[in-house]
Amino acid sequence: MNRFKVDTKKWLVISGLLLLMTIMSVGFVQAVDLTDTEKSWLTYMREEEKLARDVYIFMYEKWGSQIFSNISVSEQTHMDAIKTLLDRYGILDPAAGKGLGVFTNQDLQDLYNTLIEDGSVSLVEALKVGVVIEETDIDDLNAGIASTKRKDIKTVYNNLLRGSLNHLKAFVSNLAIQGVVYEP
Repeated sequence: MNRFKVDTKKWLVISGLLLLMTIMSVGFVQAVDLTDTEKSWLTYMREEEKLARDVYIFMYEKWGSQIFSNISVSEQTHMDAIKTLLDRYGILDPAAGKGLGVFTNQDLQDLYNTLIEDGSVSLVEALKVGVVIEETDIDDLNAGIASTKRKDIKTVYNNLLRGSLNHLKAFVSNLAIQGVVYEP
């Protein structure tokens, strides 16, 4: 009976190691299979989702409008979805260790600064900033979708796209309540 337990433990350890090696090798193969364009879009989208989250957190603190709080939570979910892909493919996270409003990509840093300034004027301007963010995100997600053949990446981007379309509708609705007609 003891011999059986020892053999079973040994086989479990060996099986576990083989499984771990298989999982790791699959991740490595996947990372090698990604194109530079796919990698670029993944890192860009991670920070673009962070930009949206960070701006909405700022606007909620500035204006207290619940839409910003609700959508910032959703943007965190979007960030997490992209982070899962970055981890899966062994890509460094450009948002790692970055505080609110701090970005690796200088274009996104500049955009963040501009959006914060524009949205600090009034609640209506803050809602318009939300529209700009979501329209930009929609355009970029469509470009990201077109840039890949990988099913998992397309699935994540399509899910984020649906979320951004819903966010856009929410901002447009809130602008209408403020008496502002949305013009794309």
